[in-house]
Amino acid sequence: MRDLRTGFRYLLKGQRWVARHGKSYGFGLLPGLITLVLYGAALVALALWGEDAVAWATPFADDWSSPWSGLFRGFLTAVLFALCLLLAVVTFTAVTLLIGQPFYENLSERVDRDVSPDGHAPESGLPLWRDLWISARDSLRIVVRAALWGLLLFACGFIPVVGQTAVPVLGFFVTGFFLTEELTAVALQRRSVELRDRLTLLRSRRMLVWGFGTPLAVAFLVPFVAVFLMPGAVAGATLMARELRGEEIVEGGAKHGDQAATTLPQPPSGSSSPAR
Repeated sequence: MRDLRTGFRYLLKGQRWVARHGKSYGFGLLPGLITLVLYGAALVALALWGEDAVAWATPFADDWSSPWSGLFRGFLTAVLFALCLLLAVVTFTAVTLLIGQPFYENLSERVDRDVSPDGHAPESGLPLWRDLWISARDSLRIVVRAALWGLLLFACGFIPVVGQTAVPVLGFFVTGFFLTEELTAVALQRRSVELRDRLTLLRSRRMLVWGFGTPLAVAFLVPFVAVFLMPGAVAGATLMARELRGEEIVEGGAKHGDQAATTLPQPPSGSSSPAR
């Protein structure tokens, strides 16, 4: 339970970090806004033409008597939209991170420098195109894994009672895990940590991951929230990646003269000043 609370605190710390660095926050909003427009257009298109697509894919139902044909295709249309909505939630982070790779790399580096004792941020040493390729490749692998989990959970949703209670809760935990993987990948990829090693690292601290990612997955269900939380989520994931790697975190950015970090202890009340 301690790791669960710690993970949630990292989520809050990330939001506080971007709140103190307004320029970085505004810079980090751009990729989310672009992705939101693209996903919104895709979902609107699905709502408008999804039924036609289902009718085209089920020609065998043309000869069914009314109302069975309409009910069957209406059910499939609803299932298709629900699946696409689930995939949109799961893949939003991956696509946003891919579009905003240079933005979030810069943001993550700033967080690293701010909390590092020596002001140093790890660098991959790879050219931008190589970083983009690795990010796209790993994101595709994660999306495939998330889609398989989504299909499994969707099928389990038809189980009486369990499908309406336990499965949705489990879905938030699964989504939270994959969200955290995508977000921590920004910092861990700069540290040359491969996808398999990242997954192993996250599985070793599942409660920490769920404490960070599950509340984020719930929040992302609210329209537009993902866009505004994404910069802080990247900042918080960078802080959490440092803990997962056992790297020291200087609270408050001591090297920048933060008052909480640099205030010297005062002598007890009533004590005399040292003799000169």
